[in-house]
Amino acid sequence: MPKGYIVVCYKEIRDPEKVKKYSELAPLAMRPRGAKILARDGRVSAFEDGIEERTVVAEFPSYEAALEAYNSPEYQAAKEALGDGAIRDFRIVEGVD
Repeated sequence: MPKGYIVVCYKEIRDPEKVKKYSELAPLAMRPRGAKILARDGRVSAFEDGIEERTVVAEFPSYEAALEAYNSPEYQAAKEALGDGAIRDFRIVEGVD
């Protein structure tokens, strides 16, 4: 079964305090669903219209587990805490076997 990935590229951080609160709450939705954080707050080199801003990559046991994490009440609370604190490109993608 292919793994699932959450890939989040921040286009703009408008309120670092809201991002910090989100960062404290989001793992409460991710970890119980098997998430392994592969990248967060490291160096970024952007190419082809990319933006050198915060990027997060989380690996899940399956695509369905990633969707479950996103749709969970815990994650919805994290999104609410973030509010307008950032503009992001948020994707859930299925890996390959």
